[in-house]
Amino acid sequence: MKTFRKILFWSHLVAGLAAGLAIGVMCFTGTLLAFEKELVAWAERDARHVEPPAAGTPRLTLDELQRRFREARPEARPNNLVVQNDPRTAVAFSAGNSGSFHVNPYTGEVRAPASTTMARLMQTMGQWHRYLGFGGAISRPRGKLVNGVGNLTLCLLAVTGLYLWMPRTWSWRGVKAVAFFNWKLAGRARDFNWHNTIGLWSAPVLIVLSLTAIPLSFPWGGPLLSTLAGTPPAASAGAQPAVAIPQPPPGAQPLPQDVLLAAVQKEWPQWRTITLRLGGQAAPAAPAGPVIFTVREAGTWPRTANTMVTLNPFTGDILSRAAFADRPAAQRVRAWSNALHTGEALGWGGQLAAGLACLGGCFLVYTGFALAWRRFFSRRSAPPAA
Repeated sequence: MKTFRKILFWSHLVAGLAAGLAIGVMCFTGTLLAFEKELVAWAERDARHVEPPAAGTPRLTLDELQRRFREARPEARPNNLVVQNDPRTAVAFSAGNSGSFHVNPYTGEVRAPASTTMARLMQTMGQWHRYLGFGGAISRPRGKLVNGVGNLTLCLLAVTGLYLWMPRTWSWRGVKAVAFFNWKLAGRARDFNWHNTIGLWSAPVLIVLSLTAIPLSFPWGGPLLSTLAGTPPAASAGAQPAVAIPQPPPGAQPLPQDVLLAAVQKEWPQWRTITLRLGGQAAPAAPAGPVIFTVREAGTWPRTANTMVTLNPFTGDILSRAAFADRPAAQRVRAWSNALHTGEALGWGGQLAAGLACLGGCFLVYTGFALAWRRFFSRRSAPPAA
């Protein structure tokens, strides 16, 4: 047992020194990215928040909002239009590289955030988190590979650390020494106490975060999930089969988008957000195919689950609906994996746990390097005998 523990310790030490810098970058950026959407929404509240007018004031139609947006931003090619179930929130237009814009649903005023610093910061953090800051067609895959190996190493460190950090004697004194901070310590003893305590509490979450990063880091991650879920790879793709529209009567005109939106809202009364796919159209045009909405409801599990709804633009009939529970097992597992990696699967509590675990990972890297430095370079010879 003593030899096994020694082998495990040195494996833990060498792996930590080899991948420590990459792990530190991922943990630092992950701490901020845990609440990326909330931080960006807070920083852009000047554009997103609207003051509702007097009671009974009607909202502008979706067609009118698109017209106002087109007039204000003729260069933009919006991909999606997002309506939130909150009268104080503007309608969002996602325009790809042009950014996001917000339109007051009562006045048609098109707004852009006064400051995009937070959004740019989070974009930079995402680049470092996924690619170690590398850019370009050649360098980015290399950065992604390094981070992927770092994720696997982090999982190894967390698993071996749980064994090494466990108290050797299961008594209150032994548990207290490794599971709680001792603020009276300094130097090596303090670093050792921090490394043990933070590692013991952070390791279970870090294991989940590192394992759920595998499908995001390696090409074989997705097929592996399909195999584990028992789903053929061909059925694991996110694309839904095309839905054909019944031939409309001669001269039939598409229904207004508000009529279609109202049909979706009636069918899903607990909706939180409804996204209309625009497909990069500069202006609303007669639909050549079905109209697609994505509905996100309150109280779903995972919290990022949604339902894709396809409507007949001429009659408003629902042609198909693809709820989270109706999708292939591999897609559900992949959605859970992605949502667990960010913590969003469990709401703000999961995001907080992910953020704190990443913050703990930063301290683990620091204390690990500090302990290694003292082990190899700070040894002092014993003082001569008197």
